[in-house]
Amino acid sequence: MKIINGGICAPNGFLASATEANIKYKNRTDMAMIFSKVPAISAGVYTTNLVKAVPVLWDRKITDSETYVNAIVINSGIANACTKDEGMEYCKQSAKKVASELGVEENSILLASTGVIGMQLPIDKICAGIESLSNSLEQSEKAANEAAKAIMTTDTVSKEIAIEFEISGKTVKMGAMCKGSGMIHPNMCTMLGFITTDVNISKELLLKALIDDVVDTFNMVSVDGDTSTNDSLIILANGLADNEKIVCESSEEYKVFKSNLNFVTTSLSKMIAGDGEGATALFEVVVEGAKTKETARTLAKSVVTSSLTKAAIFGHDANWGRILCALGYSGEKFDPDNMELYFESENGKILIYKDGVSVGFDEEKATKILSAKEVRALIKLNMGDFGATAWGCDLTFDYVKINADYRS
Repeated sequence: MKIINGGICAPNGFLASATEANIKYKNRTDMAMIFSKVPAISAGVYTTNLVKAVPVLWDRKITDSETYVNAIVINSGIANACTKDEGMEYCKQSAKKVASELGVEENSILLASTGVIGMQLPIDKICAGIESLSNSLEQSEKAANEAAKAIMTTDTVSKEIAIEFEISGKTVKMGAMCKGSGMIHPNMCTMLGFITTDVNISKELLLKALIDDVVDTFNMVSVDGDTSTNDSLIILANGLADNEKIVCESSEEYKVFKSNLNFVTTSLSKMIAGDGEGATALFEVVVEGAKTKETARTLAKSVVTSSLTKAAIFGHDANWGRILCALGYSGEKFDPDNMELYFESENGKILIYKDGVSVGFDEEKATKILSAKEVRALIKLNMGDFGATAWGCDLTFDYVKINADYRS
């Protein structure tokens, strides 16, 4: 596997575009389109929040069916959530407009929105944007990058990646983009994420790979403890790599596909966590030596979501008691008298706690380690063979400022 350029346009047959529709933001692109030259199979995972945005309901109906997908249209600024019948009607009008512009079926169009909850979409601007998007589709790195920028809200950087690998003697490519900075605490995946690939694979295994993967990638990300109404992760596969179709779950080809999918989603998960609203540092929590995988996941996420721990990371303060506290209220069983806690970063590694007590560490060295832009807490439980990793960020003054007046 190697990282390549091209983002979501890297795989054969995928094009993208972006436009400035002025849905809510002025002087910036706020709509994007992904298009496959040939119909693609799809799979999606969506928010478990009981309050679901209209595009989530629209997309899930399509990705859960046998319908092929031709295009995805995304807008930023307005979430189209809590908009009931009018919001659904705007989805229908949007899909109809895309179908007319591209010469495809209405039920082959996926839609996604991100932004403020409760506002109705300006359908005239949406339709004008769709026309512009349809006329400017390109298969280029620039088009992919512009699409990734167009779906940003409070994100400070666009998030995209592309890789290539080999299956059955054929070169397979996978590209992806996502957005996410606040309201990030998923229980399925997180934010808006879109993956394109030219692999030839059955729809059943495409969905299985996605569902299995998000458990240890996007589901292990938390910025602020809030699960969005719009969370959607969608993958399209158009088969143009011309590899022998992957239909067997136990095959080496399927394992290779899953491994590369995991690389992409892990990379995006870290990008989201590191770009949390107001964040100055990516905070990674690694748990090793747990009795079960689920125990490791729960403990890692309990630490990464602890507000007191996140504040300590912001202050570069090795306040290990907050981590022990977060482990202790997680609901999982472990022995605090038989574990180790380390902090590490590009500035070094230091043992903080072992066998029930502080080891009398060098506070100055710890502060230096915690002053890096990527900080890791390594927790060794010494109870079993399972581990898990969670990603989050520090809790800063700017997080409150950003969310005190998000609607403006």
